[in-house]
Amino acid sequence: MKKITARGLQVYTFQLNKNDYISLTDIAKYKDSARTDYIIQNWMRTRDTIEFLGIWEQINNPNFKPVEFDGFRKMAGSNSFSLTPKRWIEAVKAVGMINKAGRYGGGTFAHKDIAFEFASWISAEFKLYLIKEFQRLKAEENERLAVGWDAKRMLTKINYKIHTDAIKESIIVPQKLSQKDANVTYANEADVLNVALFGTTAKNWKDKNKKSEGNMRDYADVYQLVCLANLESLNAEFIKMGMSQKDRLVKLNETAITQMKSLTVNKNVQKLFEAKKENGSLGN
Repeated sequence: MKKITARGLQVYTFQLNKNDYISLTDIAKYKDSARTDYIIQNWMRTRDTIEFLGIWEQINNPNFKPVEFDGFRKMAGSNSFSLTPKRWIEAVKAVGMINKAGRYGGGTFAHKDIAFEFASWISAEFKLYLIKEFQRLKAEENERLAVGWDAKRMLTKINYKIHTDAIKESIIVPQKLSQKDANVTYANEADVLNVALFGTTAKNWKDKNKKSEGNMRDYADVYQLVCLANLESLNAEFIKMGMSQKDRLVKLNETAITQMKSLTVNKNVQKLFEAKKENGSLGN
């Protein structure tokens, strides 16, 4: 579940089976924050909306029930007709709309195609801002995916450099753990890697960055992602060797310091990353 902000209004969005769904409940707040259910139902009772929803389901849903849809279409627009998302979903086996429970992020969600149509009915201006913010969110997600994929692809080209690079200058790298930190037992193995590289646990980072979406690994640069991948493999080997968590943490921290220095100082490695960035595979 993620949030975007359009015209000062927070709108929840999430993915299901690689499809993006956006909260109609949140969008409706732009028109009337107190009666969102009524706003959605008022939109759904029009013939244009019913036809749009029906065509979308026919294209995207093999289990769609056209007979029940025809019944709604005949009644649409009449004074006595009303339709709720729940009734629509159950009657026609719709997949374009979903009802989600929950205090935060609960309500009626719809596939982005449908959500943008609803936003257009609410306000053409709001729809444009919503699309802009949604596109920004997807661009950020794609950039993170590209960075992670490229980092893994380049591991074979970079790993052999790490062990032979000489340290030529002092730079910002992971800090050596104190004896106190080394004695702490971390219940989550992922946090062993987090502490070794970033110097903090996932929870501590989240507590200090409550307004940030995702976790601290989402904000890691490409050098840190490469180093993290190496630490994961190394930690697996340490575990097989029966090494204690304390000893593994110390060794991983020492390795993180050495590798980060090597990665960021070596000019050949920097050129390799810059070349990828110029080609567009690492994003901006």
